[in-house]
Amino acid sequence: MTAHLPPAAAALPPPPAPGGPGARTLTPVSRVLRLCLHALLFGLLALAAGRAVADSAPRAGWVVAACAVLAAVYLAGVRIPAVHTSARAGAVWLAALGAAWAALLVVSPDGLWIAFPLYFLELHLLRLRWGVTAVAVTACAAIGGFVAHSSAVTPGAFLGPLLGGAVAVATVLGYQALYRESERRRELIEELITTRAELAAAERSAGILAERERLAREIHDTLAQGLSSIQLLLRAAERSLPEGSAALAHIGRAREAAQENLAEARRFVRALTPPDLEHGSLPAALERLCSAAPGPRVRFSLSGTARPLPTPYEVALLRIAQSALANVVRHAGAGRAEITLTFMDSSVTLDIVDDGKGFDPTSAPSGDGGFGLPAMRSRAETLSGLFTVESAPGQGTAVAVTLPLPAEALS
Repeated sequence: MTAHLPPAAAALPPPPAPGGPGARTLTPVSRVLRLCLHALLFGLLALAAGRAVADSAPRAGWVVAACAVLAAVYLAGVRIPAVHTSARAGAVWLAALGAAWAALLVVSPDGLWIAFPLYFLELHLLRLRWGVTAVAVTACAAIGGFVAHSSAVTPGAFLGPLLGGAVAVATVLGYQALYRESERRRELIEELITTRAELAAAERSAGILAERERLAREIHDTLAQGLSSIQLLLRAAERSLPEGSAALAHIGRAREAAQENLAEARRFVRALTPPDLEHGSLPAALERLCSAAPGPRVRFSLSGTARPLPTPYEVALLRIAQSALANVVRHAGAGRAEITLTFMDSSVTLDIVDDGKGFDPTSAPSGDGGFGLPAMRSRAETLSGLFTVESAPGQGTAVAVTLPLPAEALS
């Protein structure tokens, strides 16, 4: 059995139990409230002892001794760590406090007021059910002690302790609700901070990958293509010159230099290839993507004879597949999905089909942070491809992209 309330509940003096809901460092408000409870208890004890001495009560010595014993038991519980870490030790401490308080009630009617700080201690150290029961027993004991010392019984003798107990329970329950709300807000803020950091890392990673793809595409579409054209022109020039011409040696060396630089440009393109494509072909990358996808069962199939594709084509198809599959996982609520890569004579087609809830493509949002349908369509259109989406509410979704193969991939 552990403490039911957080450490600051009703300004309780014991520190929180390790690992429990109150294991956090106390706030300044909590410390002030704890000090107030200390001051309240010792102030009431001083009042009871002082009145007994000032009024020369017959049992003034017993009253002072009972107050001293109660103060010593209270201080011991505050100082002993086991009281705050063990439910059994906490219950024993409360029992000792109750016994010392009962002794004070026997010798002085002023012991009634000690019931109020005891209410908060009981609600703090015991579970709610047992804490409320202990408060009720304490209130009854306070009423009994007052009646035993008073010749005139008034309604206030009953209402005071009972109302005090009710106020203590209501205060603790209200604080508990506020504490839970505060914890929820704290957890939400921590989650938002973590999410923001993850999003920032994802954006940096996405930016790095996008820049790698852009550089690879630029090198492929400009330098590599230009060097390839230079080779073709030099080869044509070689064929047009007569044998034995002095220019043939220079043209040969120029063609070799162009060939070496073309190979170097292609090495740059390969080095800038996305990591998913570094260690295998496009079909292998798509198969790994399907096997690692969370949520629905995803199957990959290959139709036709696979052939090497230019890096921009492989990157575009892989990114479209990743984006489409991410949409399936996040939004479709699908049980199954299938990715099919089809190689035809003059084109390559990628199909992503799921059996999810579907949507109306005409009312789809214009984008979702750069990874939605517009981004996929833009990738396909950049390579003169065709991008289509077929879907309807309750009928799943089919995404298809067809890219015409370039001349170098047809040869």
